[in-house]
Amino acid sequence: MNITAVKPFVVDADWRNWFFVKVETDEGIHGIGEALSGEGLTAALEATTEAHKHYVIGEDPLNRKAISRKLRRYPFAWRGGKLINAVAAAIDIALWDIAGKYYDEPV
Repeated sequence: MNITAVKPFVVDADWRNWFFVKVETDEGIHGIGEALSGEGLTAALEATTEAHKHYVIGEDPLNRKAISRKLRRYPFAWRGGKLINAVAAAIDIALWDIAGKYYDEPV
């Protein structure tokens, strides 16, 4: 199983925006993860997701640790700080969701 897409989306809740990431696989399983979003950060989180999704596409979604290391340790990751960590966390939650669906176990 391989990751085929990483799609950010925002849900407007009037008083704040919720930021989510949908990770899709070639087996039709998808996972959803949420990142903490502060006021005015959703556009930056969307841009960060779009800029970094190539690190995830093609990877085995069940190999969460390797994907997490890749997202957090690529050259100059520290410059992105909270944005990269928030996106990495949302992707990690989505990968847990995929694993739960794949193994038919609660997460």
